Amino acid sequence: MRALSIAATGMAAQQTNVEVIANNIANINTTGFKRGKAEFTDLLYEAQRAPGVSNRGNDSTIPEGAQLGLGVKLSAIRNLQNQGALTNTGNTLDLALQGRGWFQVNGPNSETVYTRSGAFNTNATGQLVTLDGYQVTPAIIVPTNTTAVTVSQSGIVTATVAGNAAPVSLGQLTIANFANEAGLEHLGNSTFRETAASGTAVTGVPGDPGFATITQGYLEASNVDPVKEISDLISAQRAYEMNSKVIQAADQMGETLAKGIR
Repeated sequence: MRALSIAATGMAAQQTNVEVIANNIANINTTGFKRGKAEFTDLLYEAQRAPGVSNRGNDSTIPEGAQLGLGVKLSAIRNLQNQGALTNTGNTLDLALQGRGWFQVNGPNSETVYTRSGAFNTNATGQLVTLDGYQVTPAIIVPTNTTAVTVSQSGIVTATVAGNAAPVSLGQLTIANFANEAGLEHLGNSTFRETAASGTAVTGVPGDPGFATITQGYLEASNVDPVKEISDLISAQRAYEMNSKVIQAADQMGETLAKGIR
């Protein structure tokens, strides 16, 4: 019975859906996390009677035909790039992006990777780094005798250095944009890699048209909505159960047929 294999694809699809929802809920407190959404598409159709062909015996055409669908498959897991809420941390090196844009980080093997998590610190040489120790680019080096660091909305970094009356300029932070942010490749640790699907990174100054602004002392929270995730979880669970019922019904029908043949 085709119903068995069709319902099995439905169960597999809803299992994937639940896994995506589980990952969203697990990262509900992950800084800069963007919730995922599973997208599905129907499989090929078996044409038992093709539409639009001539009816046998006369010149009229079949208006609809009969095409049987063979199930469902996963087409994509989309990352929804909605803005997360800004959370005040009081840490002067915590930076949040409000709008489109990504911080640039010199990741493993000197590869440039991208993140929305602005939880930064300084290393032993004063270099601005991520919590995993990767250097933020463009490089910002904070002097050891700095008493305060200020980051403007446009990414200009200045420091108050002991013995200097005037603030010292430390550099200009830039951020990157992509034509298709959903095409970035997940690397874990809240970082992403540029791909052919995302397009080439376009760097710019925060606050320029189309680029986010920087808010110092804040972090962007995950954009996961717990109420929606629970609602989606219940819906996926019900869909899984319905596909399971189809398998049970098809099995019972097969059993009835077998008994009739005997």
